[in-house]
This record gives sequence, C-alpha cells and structure tokens, in this order.
Amino acid sequence: MKHLKLFFDLTRFQKPIGFMLLFWPCAWGLTLAYDFSKNINDYFFYLILFFLGSVLMRSAGCIVNDILDKEFDAKVFRTKDRPIASGKISVKIALIYTVALCFFAFIVLLNFNSITIILAIGSMPLAFTYPLMKRFTYWPQLFLGITFNYGLLLGWTSIKGEIDLIPLLFYFGAIFWTLGYDTIYGFQDINDDEIIGLKSTSIKFKGKEKIFLFVCYTGLLSFFLIGGYLMKINNIFYLLMIFPFLHLFFYQIKIFKSENPSSCLKAFKSNNLLGLIILIAILIPKNLV
Repeated sequence: MKHLKLFFDLTRFQKPIGFMLLFWPCAWGLTLAYDFSKNINDYFFYLILFFLGSVLMRSAGCIVNDILDKEFDAKVFRTKDRPIASGKISVKIALIYTVALCFFAFIVLLNFNSITIILAIGSMPLAFTYPLMKRFTYWPQLFLGITFNYGLLLGWTSIKGEIDLIPLLFYFGAIFWTLGYDTIYGFQDINDDEIIGLKSTSIKFKGKEKIFLFVCYTGLLSFFLIGGYLMKINNIFYLLMIFPFLHLFFYQIKIFKSENPSSCLKAFKSNNLLGLIILIAILIPKNLV
C-alpha cells in the first residue's frame, strides 16, 4: 500500500484536474469532427481511448517533470514533499514507471488511424521537454499550451484523417486557454520561483495578470467562434458559447486573487467545469445538424 500511495503521489492520480485538462481538448476535437448521423458507439469508444491516453500520458509527464525539477521542487514549499524531490522514490524507479506508462499509452494509441499515431508520437518531445522551458523563457505556459492541447488535433484526425484550417483555429484558441489557466496556477509558487530564478508568465505579467487573462480568454473565445463560423456549425453554438464567456469573465477572473494561493487553485480548478461547458456547447449543435 505504501508503494501504491507513492505511485499515486508521483503521478498525481489523486488530482484529476491535470488529466482532465489534457482530455477536454481531445474531446472537443473528436466532437467537432464526428458525424453523429453514424454509429454513436464509435464516438464513445474513441472518447474512452482519449480519456485513457490522457490519464497515462499526464501521469508519465508528471514523473518526467519531477525528475527534471527535483532540485527546484526541493526548494519550493508546495512541492518539497514530492516523492522524487524528497528522496522517497529513486530516479531509476521513476524512469521504469515512465516507460511502463508510455508503453500502455502506445497500446491505446494503436487503436487510431496512422496519421493520428504519427502526430501523437511526434508530440512526445514537446511533452517531455516542457519542464525545461521555465529555465530559459518567461513563456513556459505557451509551450504547455502547445503540448496540452495537441489532443484537439488528434481528436480531429482520428475521424477526418487529415488536418485543415478549422481544427488549427480551435487549437490556437485552446492554447490561449492554457496560457490563462496555467498563469493562474503559477501564482501559487511565484515567490519561491522568483527566489530560485525560474521564469513564467505569472512573473512576467505580475501586477497586470488580469489584463493578461482578459487577452488570453478573449483569444480563446475568438478563435472558437471563427472556427465555428468556418465549419458552418449550427447557430445555437454561438448562443451556448455565452456560458464559457460568463464563466471566464464573470466567475474565474473575478474569484482569482493573485496574492491568495487558495484563490489561485480554486480559479485554476474551475477550468475542469469550463472544459465540460465547452464540450456541451459543441456537442448540442453537432447533433442538431
């Protein structure tokens, strides 16, 4: 039981917000591309595959992150007790776990078409080098957005077998989403990060964080609306997108207080609900065509 608990701590399995934020873009891309006049069972089959893949790859990503950041994590109050930083799990054992998780993720991936498999494998370097970015640039959140929302393109190609402008527009919008929510998340550790010399958009836009969030979330909604227009989605989509707008600008930004870590975490976690709201906003119009 002790080893199982350490494994769960290592992979953050008890904190589902991480793999859900990876899963929602997959579900959006799949739903945008799927023809609901056909067998609905295929839709749910792919949805389950993407969920499993999100859990496995997020877990592997957490381990790689902890290996690369073990010295930094030991100096940050929130992360100093993580299994690798605290010495409870060796790097060797952690690497074995990573290989095992990636193997099972690859088994899941084999259920998709060839272009989706190739694109997914091509994203691996992004997934495992993201933790290094905070050492060199104030924009690690941008690299996280590029990586975490890659599933939107995979969801699209799993059905369409190709990429065109429409999924790219939604992908760009999702990147803006991650830029926003991970900036909020970064304010939990901003004092420690400044001391040890790490970089982030939280530090770069300190004092102007709500303006930055406004720009990010405007980008999210704008790209989604343009993408919906180009794919000629049912007009109810635009009505339903009012709910993400209200959540982002009249709830999330309002409750976010950069100097209060618990407020930051609450605002960050609310993006799980936002992911569901956006999925519903896509799903309902797609079934009215």
